[in-house]
Formats: sequence, structure tokens, C-alpha cells
Amino acid sequence: QVQLVESGGGLVQPGGSLRLSCAASGSIFSIYAAGWYRQVPGKQRDMVARITRAGSTNYADSVKGRFTISRDNAKNTVYLQMDNLKPDDTAVYYCNADLVTMIKDIRNYWGQGTQVTVSS
Repeated sequence: QVQLVESGGGLVQPGGSLRLSCAASGSIFSIYAAGWYRQVPGKQRDMVARITRAGSTNYADSVKGRFTISRDNAKNTVYLQMDNLKPDDTAVYYCNADLVTMIKDIRNYWGQGTQVTVSS
């Protein structure tokens, strides 16, 4: 079964750092493109960062200069390095990816989400 498994969330003080990981597992060939989104209760899910197959990135204005998305193709894993965290970054973070399957079609998947809480 194909799935995205996130890890790395937790509680951190303002100004601290966390690194989220998103590992794709199952019968897949590779990650085509991927992104991180976040959601707080009662609000829509918003894009935080995305990375293309070629490695091009884009970020939400609120995280530019503080967050970095990257990928390890050999491990089929995407990361989100979050530095200088602020209380407003508190949310459930979700990984989203277009995965190339073994029969070479592309399907979109979501991870289960990981909680990030920034508080003193």
C-alpha cells in the first residue's frame, strides 16, 4: 500500500527549530513533486512550501527565509527545515506528493499530518 509517513513534529519554543520528514513507501518508483501544507482548526489548509521534480522551490510569504524544503530522491523522502519558529507557525503540517507508481502513472497522496506547536 502506498503511503506518505510524516515525522518530526512536536513542541518547540519561539525561535527554535524543527525538521519534518515525509517518507513515501509502498510500490512507488519515485516522488515527482511534493509540498508541505498546514492547517489550524476552523481554517483552510494552506500551502507552506513546494518542490518540483527538478528541485525548484516556492514558499508562502510568511515562511520565506525561515523554512527550507528539500528532497532526497534515493530515500524517496521530502524534508521541511523550520527555523526561527513563531507561535503563528503552530498547526498540523501535512505532506502532499505526486508519486510515480511502478506502472509509471502519477497519483497524488496526502500524509496523516504531524502537529507542530510553538509556545513558551
